[in-house]
Amino acid sequence: MAIAADTIRVKDLGRMQGWRENAIVGYGIVTGLAGTGDSSNNKTTRQALANVFSQFNLTIAPDQVQSRNVAVVLVTAALPTFAHEGDTLDITVTSAGDARSLVGGSLLMTPLKAANGRVYALAQGPLSVGGYRYDANGNVVQKNHPTVGSVPGGATVEVGVSAQIMNAQQGVVFLLAEPDYTTATRIATAINSQVGAGLARARDAAGVEIHVPDASRDLLTNYLTKIENVMVQPDRRAKVVINERTGTVVSGGDVRISKVAISHGDLKISIRTDNSASQPFVIGNAGPNIRTEIVSNTRVDVEEQNGPGFVPANNNTVADLVQSLAKLKTNTRDIISILRAVKAAGALHAELVVQ
Repeated sequence: MAIAADTIRVKDLGRMQGWRENAIVGYGIVTGLAGTGDSSNNKTTRQALANVFSQFNLTIAPDQVQSRNVAVVLVTAALPTFAHEGDTLDITVTSAGDARSLVGGSLLMTPLKAANGRVYALAQGPLSVGGYRYDANGNVVQKNHPTVGSVPGGATVEVGVSAQIMNAQQGVVFLLAEPDYTTATRIATAINSQVGAGLARARDAAGVEIHVPDASRDLLTNYLTKIENVMVQPDRRAKVVINERTGTVVSGGDVRISKVAISHGDLKISIRTDNSASQPFVIGNAGPNIRTEIVSNTRVDVEEQNGPGFVPANNNTVADLVQSLAKLKTNTRDIISILRAVKAAGALHAELVVQ
């Protein structure tokens, strides 16, 4: 069966309902800092460190803890679908106090909890910080954010999780990453033609209901593999994305423009100031009011093209318009302004996204 060049797999268009990641978070202590930890004014750090010492039969009052080598931190991670006991997770460690830097620190064992309050993983290990901060005598040298670090594979899953893919109706639901009625209908049609007739139907713009036959329920993995590899041609919504900060314009090559005439003129204004010293010529002793003065000479130059550029656009695409503007040596920022004006005139048949 011939497959069109612009068709892609169903699995690249979304996910199965029930497939999700779970956020887990914990509160811990980073030790081993070289005097860059939380200050003694941070009562939370002193209380937390006193609690740690109490677990080792060391009774110390929180007000007696005086150390800038520790910092209280928040630890976050994402628990993936079908995580098993013993799997490792990457964690992110962020300072929760007034520590100046976490460079060189090591995270003590920290339980990570989900929204239900249950512990799913334990985190511990030396931090990797992509920055630094050093200060002495009022001089500070800093790179990036030294109060945020990570520990690759620093958390171990203690409680596994699983996803319930099949629903009570003995089927699965495929959710589109970008809801679209046309794409949902095409996915259902492609599944019915490539896997089996009558298996799928478009529920709405975001979901496609897929029936699981009795013979495939015991081999659900193989059945979903067939569904994920079904080839379909998704429908694209016309969009033009522009970024004014970087001067970038991205659009589909077939975004249409109705009949419109664009007149573009370039005006260049140059203002330059020359400062020179005026030295008086004096013979003999100079009086108290005779001195050197700084004189500023300002010049304004205005340059304009011989005539405005004229770009006719009759049933063209954005690509044709941009190519025509490039022939007039129009810079990217002017092209952005022109596209916004064309959209305001109602001639650009696409969603204009300004970043």
